[in-house]
This record gives sequence, C-alpha cells and structure tokens, in this order.
Amino acid sequence: MSPIVDTGRPLPQPTLASAEFWASGADGILRIAQCSDCGKRTHPQSVLCPDCHGRKLPLHPVSGKAVVVGVTINVQQWLPNFPPPYVIAIVALAEDPQVRLTTNIVGCEPTDVQVGTRVRVVFEQVEESIWLPLFEIDPDADEPGPLPEPENYKSRLRQPASTNRFEDRVAISGVGQSRIGRRLMVDPLSLTVDACLAAVTDAGLTLDDIDGLSTYPGRSVGGMSEGGIMPVEQALRIRPTWVNAGGELPGQNGSIVAAMLAVASGLCRHVLCFRTVWESSHSELVRSGAWASGAGRATDMFEFRHPFGAMSAANWIACQASHYFHRYGDAKDALGAIAVNTRDNASANPEAVYRTPITMEDYLTARPVSTPFGLYDCDVPVDGAVAVIVSAVDTVQDLRHKPVFVEAVGTQMMENLSWDQGTLTHLPQSLGPSAHLWSRTDLRPDDVDVALLYDGFTFNALSWLEALGFCEFGGAGDFIDGGRGIAIDGRLPLNPHGGQLSAGRTHGYGFFREAVLQLRRQAPGRQVTDPRVAVVTSGGGVPSGAILLRAD
Repeated sequence: MSPIVDTGRPLPQPTLASAEFWASGADGILRIAQCSDCGKRTHPQSVLCPDCHGRKLPLHPVSGKAVVVGVTINVQQWLPNFPPPYVIAIVALAEDPQVRLTTNIVGCEPTDVQVGTRVRVVFEQVEESIWLPLFEIDPDADEPGPLPEPENYKSRLRQPASTNRFEDRVAISGVGQSRIGRRLMVDPLSLTVDACLAAVTDAGLTLDDIDGLSTYPGRSVGGMSEGGIMPVEQALRIRPTWVNAGGELPGQNGSIVAAMLAVASGLCRHVLCFRTVWESSHSELVRSGAWASGAGRATDMFEFRHPFGAMSAANWIACQASHYFHRYGDAKDALGAIAVNTRDNASANPEAVYRTPITMEDYLTARPVSTPFGLYDCDVPVDGAVAVIVSAVDTVQDLRHKPVFVEAVGTQMMENLSWDQGTLTHLPQSLGPSAHLWSRTDLRPDDVDVALLYDGFTFNALSWLEALGFCEFGGAGDFIDGGRGIAIDGRLPLNPHGGQLSAGRTHGYGFFREAVLQLRRQAPGRQVTDPRVAVVTSGGGVPSGAILLRAD
C-alpha cells in the first residue's frame, strides 16, 4: 500500500454507518452494502433495505469494475490545494447499474473519459482508516459498457388524496423585493425587512394583519440566510400564530407552499414568506479575511462528494448533463440559447444584475467551469431579499391589487432523493414534481402562458421544460429553436426577467415574484402579452417543487 499523502482533498467524516466503507479499501477490495435477505445492494449503506425492508445490510465485496454514467471535467479552482483540471464521474457498478459512486477517474487524460467508459477501482489512502475509491480506465475493456435505463417514475404517482383542494382556499396578495446587487455590504436582515415591508405595502395590509411567517432555509451559514424566523420576528414583532423554516422542502418555494397549507387550514389569514441571500458579500468577506471560514470534514450529503473535489452543484449537475448529451445528442446550442435569451430579457429589466446582451459566440467562448458548463451556464450570486404574502382567498378581493390564485402544486417525490443514485437523464427531482403538478389540475402544458423555471444552471431550465411536458425528452433543442421558442413572443416565454442567470440568484423566490407580476401585468422589464397562467419551479436539485398560478 502506498504511503499516506496529503492530496489537498477534503476528508470525509466517517460515521457509525459509513466508517466500514471508508476503511474497506485497505486490502484493495471495494465493498458495498448488500441485504442479507433479498440480496439488494445499496450505496451509501442504509439501515433498511429499500426492497424487502430487511435490517441486515453488511458490506460485501464487489468486482470493483464499473461504467461511467456521468462525467465532467472540473476546471474551476474550488480548493486551494487540489488543483484542476480533474475528472469527476458517476460510475455504475458492473454487478448492479443502479448502485453508483461519485468519484474521480485518474491515470489518464481528462478527455479520455466518456459516458460508457469502463473503469476499475484503485484506492488512495488519505488517513490511517480512510481509503478513497478512485477509478481508472479498465485496460482490459475493448468496448463501452451498458448504461442504466431511466426508471419508470410515473408509476409511483399518487392521485390526489381528496377532491377538496387546499389551493382553492388561498391567493397571493402581495410581493416585495429589496435591492438586488453584487457585494452590497448590507446587513442581510436589513434586506429582509425591506422586502417584507414592501410586500405588506404591496398587498395593502399592515404588519398587524400578518399572523404567520415562513422562510427557507432558516438558520444557515455561507451567506444563505439572514438567520431565519428569530431575527425577523424580533425586528417586526408581529406575534405570529404559526411559523415555518427549514431546508428540506419541495424547493425553496416549498416555504410558500407550507404557508398555503397553514392558511388553507384556518391557522392563519396572511402569512409573510421571505427568502434572503447575501452570498456575494459573504464571499468577499471571506476572501478579505474579515469573515473566518474554517474548512472541516465532509459530512452529511457532502461526505461522498467533497473528497472527490465535487464541491459545487455545477459539478453534480454537469454529470447529469453529460448523460443527457450522450443519450439524446449534444445540447450545447440549446443551453447557449437559454443563456443568451435570459440575458436579452435581463437587458430590459432595470432590476437585473447583468444587463449587457451576449451572443452565442460569447457563450461558446466563455471561461469553462465544469464541462459542459461555462461561465454563462451558471447563475449569479447576489445579495437581496424577496417576500411573498399568502392570504386566505376570502380576504383578497378588496385589497390593493388583483390577487393571483393558486391552481396546483407539484411536490411528490417519485425519484430517488439523491444526486447520483436516481435520475441521470435530467436534473434530479424535476420529473416527479412536474408529473404531480399536472395530476392536481385540469390545465395542461399548452395552457401555460409564461414559464418561470429555476435556472441555477442552463441545464436546470432545460430539464424543467422537458419534465413539465412542454416537449418530449430529448426535444428541448427543437422546442427552444435557437431561442425563438422561449423568447418573449415565442411559444413559451421563459424567465422574462432574466432568471438567476442574469437577474441574480434569489434562490427560487425571484421566479415566484416575477410570475405574480407577470400575471398582474406589472413586470419590471419584458411583459408577456395578456398572460393567464404561469408555472414556477424551484430547487436546483433535491428536493424540488413546482407551482401553477393563474390570474383569475
């Protein structure tokens, strides 16, 4: 065994469940959990077999041979001592293609690795009891390996539990937004209060009318929250009858859905929902040394990603994009058309962060980040806050603006809640919520007049277009039609405010606000002609959700 070396990788934090996995490479053999009752393999190791619910899932040896099912060449310097370029891949075990590992492919030129490349495990010892399973191209393989077929996720669709729809009992009465910008260096709570007060005024209410608070993700780090319910209530002193905060919801806008449920149940009359980011200022403070940021062990969902340099959703989603490209054909031009279109829309939006138009040549020659993504495939970290007020439907007819009504929500999880063990063809968790959305309404995709689709990356928006049924799987390129199909006067106007790609990453809430303003004919930039129905999605991966709104 080679001596332990400091490779610059973040080390995983072995848990009571995972310690045996990280130590199992000591003899050069890859071991994966396998149910003693039915033989089902799973990774990471769980406490319950997903097939037979058996409780005995010891680790068993596997061949260590696998097939690359998703791959990206990371070019971005995420880590100070782990220099790019390097290959991040999702590999499917030869014994069971539904069992996959996120890893690195080593010992070759990065461009030598493709979807379908056969690989075999090699171990790198990074600590006394931690061996990382890396992979190298299998020299004995003479042809590409088989790829797993997509799961029949729609077979898991649950029909509505009741014909008594909670959506009919709520409406959106107000929206508000603070300043949005890069490195504003403003206390994030101040941004939150600005957006909340603007939403209350927009609705024609007073703070005394507000009896609920809901947010995503609540207490957080890394510039992703003002601190949650506690500081906002301390500032506003509304004495709510109900509050909600958390990161595990159907996308960021799941906090708005939670507010709808509280109002529909009669617990509240007017819930103030808010979302604040200050990523841009936080990053600047970290760079300047004014904000201490210590690197620790990789834990939770990062335990099986960060040790391989997969530090960003750009890396994780790029792997899905590579699988899509392999299965359906190169879609780089379609991704480029999304980026160019959103920047064109942002050029007319005085609130957008980046308003200078770009061309397809600009897109294609931009600095690479993580193949197939370049600079313009990635959304823009900003500082800002957005607020939304969910009200009881019987309160809104006499308020300041014509209300926007909720037609349906899509929240069901039909796919594996995983970045690598489930969906490979599209953004994880875009397919299930989309199918669930249409099960709760008689409206169809052709009824939608404007789409506000989460575009943390261009591939996210492409995935939502197909998941929602605006075109068939693999058909987004033809549907987008070089940008003509998604333009403001196209068959389906997409993100007319500029999306997160150009208007700024307000993390889901910005799409919801724009949908409301479009349906009220009050868009700050490009206005769709007489829109009646809008679809909004949120969540750049797992979990995610969709909401269908209507003007009357």
